Amino acid sequence: MSALSSQDADARVRNLAGWQIESGQLTKTFNFKDFLSAIDFVNQIAKIAEGAGHHPDIDIRYNKVRIALVTHDAGGLTEKDFELAGGIEKLA
Repeated sequence: MSALSSQDADARVRNLAGWQIESGQLTKTFNFKDFLSAIDFVNQIAKIAEGAGHHPDIDIRYNKVRIALVTHDAGGLTEKDFELAGGIEKLA
């Protein structure tokens, strides 16, 4: 799978509320009521990521979960990143 052009990635990110492109990665921070809710969310992400064979970088800070997506072997953002972001949005 090849990386999207920056114009294509910019157009795609506009369809994902709260997501942005930072340093070549598709990112979003989700806020939850407490730590356990944040961990439950991460566990749900793990299931869809494993099924997709595409794994995000996940940073957990108490009730905040930051997701960062990039397709390393393509050297940038691909369709896989935006598909996974869409799946993550459905969980939130």
